[in-house]
Amino acid sequence: MNSVLFLRLAGPLQSWGASARFARRTTETAPTKSGVIGLLAAALGRDRTADLTDLAALLFAVRIDQPGTRLRDFQTAHHADTDKAMPVSERFYLADAVFVAALAGDDTLIRTLHTALQAPVYLPYLGRRSCPPQGPLDLGVMDTDDPVQALSAQEWQASDWYREQRRRDRTVTLTILAEDTAHSPVGDMLRDQPISFDPRHRRYALRSMTSTQTEVLNPRYTPAVRNRHAPLPVPRHEPEALLSPMDGP
Repeated sequence: MNSVLFLRLAGPLQSWGASARFARRTTETAPTKSGVIGLLAAALGRDRTADLTDLAALLFAVRIDQPGTRLRDFQTAHHADTDKAMPVSERFYLADAVFVAALAGDDTLIRTLHTALQAPVYLPYLGRRSCPPQGPLDLGVMDTDDPVQALSAQEWQASDWYREQRRRDRTVTLTILAEDTAHSPVGDMLRDQPISFDPRHRRYALRSMTSTQTEVLNPRYTPAVRNRHAPLPVPRHEPEALLSPMDGP
């Protein structure tokens, strides 16, 4: 039997890099599979050189509940031994973003991960150590093997202030980035399939993902109330309504 584990990924800053090189450390617009698998491996207390085969085999999808704002930061540093100035690096972050990640797989493994999230061995972080999560990560487990369908059934997890901004919308449309299966058509490719987190030789393979959309209810929905002192809307101008129909020949 398979099941799906849900995580709420929210915090002042997040950074999910999949192609960072040298002094430029970018971020994707949503959490990466390798980043979330790393968080779960840390919760289990696994060493960076440990085997990741079981975690990497989980099917991954993430929903963008609050896209946030992209930030760029400059970072300076000196060498610890020589005190020589290191190259200035650029680091990119997502501020005030909220996501819901879903991982599908064997029920026993999912239940073990669920327990580990509630008492993690190592502190979890959102892509970088400087980005701690805000609030609990755990959103529970559902008995299904389809993470996209499961995400569509989840309540909207955006911040209160963000949901208040959308109070006139009865529903909101959210984007889901889902990992493709062997039977899915090939989508966008991303080097984000973790093989090894060994700092001496980190390795990632390509994986394919597809973007879909789902519509969820807005719990802050408030219908607009018309001001009785406000002018009535002007009716549409229809000059053809004054014309008489022509008689037949």
